[in-house]
Amino acid sequence: MLRSVFAKTIWEQRRALLGWTIGITAVGVFYAAFYPAMNAPDIAEVMENMAPELMEALGFTAIATPAGYLGSTTFGLLTPILIIVLGTWLGVRAVAGDEAAGRLDVLLAHPISRTRVAVERFGSLIVTIVIVCLVLFLALVAISGPAELSEIGTANLLAASLHLAVLGTFFGGLALAVGAATGSRTIASAAVGVIAVVSYFANTLAAQIDAIAWARDLSPFRYYSGGRPLVNGVQPLDLAVLVVAAISIVAIGTALFSRRDVAV
Repeated sequence: MLRSVFAKTIWEQRRALLGWTIGITAVGVFYAAFYPAMNAPDIAEVMENMAPELMEALGFTAIATPAGYLGSTTFGLLTPILIIVLGTWLGVRAVAGDEAAGRLDVLLAHPISRTRVAVERFGSLIVTIVIVCLVLFLALVAISGPAELSEIGTANLLAASLHLAVLGTFFGGLALAVGAATGSRTIASAAVGVIAVVSYFANTLAAQIDAIAWARDLSPFRYYSGGRPLVNGVQPLDLAVLVVAAISIVAIGTALFSRRDVAV
């Protein structure tokens, strides 16, 4: 049963995976289906009368186009929030959750190293998030015709879904690392929440305020959506930054986990 921590974790999370997949896909498809209504002339007139600064802050500058609409709604705020919450839940559960529940010492009593536990749990986190984003992608492809979003193209929908998966992996890895290093679910959850909120507003406001323009390069959201994958496709350098950052953070958290006392 303990031959593979990775497989065991995936199996234990199968019901949660189903629920998260249905929920996130439903939210994404719900917003996508509203594009024909949002593209009506009266809605466009309302948007034109809004302050440019507000439109920029909300990400609505190109909402009249299929890519602009989907980038502002499905891939703009709520779905990324849900993916971050999912990643955080998985990451917190990976080490700190088991430690708080008294299961970690039982697991480590077997001939399994702490490094292996952290790495395989991180692997299961990645697979879970990729599955959710893949189902979302397939659902968006299926609805793109009726929702008048075909102009975006399958390749760009896949690119945006990939960027979404990597964003969730980054924050999930952060939660896992902090939880592994501290053994605290509260600290791990709070750390991810604070960093997610601060980095989101840093990415949004830095584009409008020259004095803090540098902050945008520190925000994970800049590498998630700054290259506009729905328009320009996959952005390899942006993805590389998030992937390297996630792996580095998990490596640091794993190293600290290997050296600290585990609560029993």
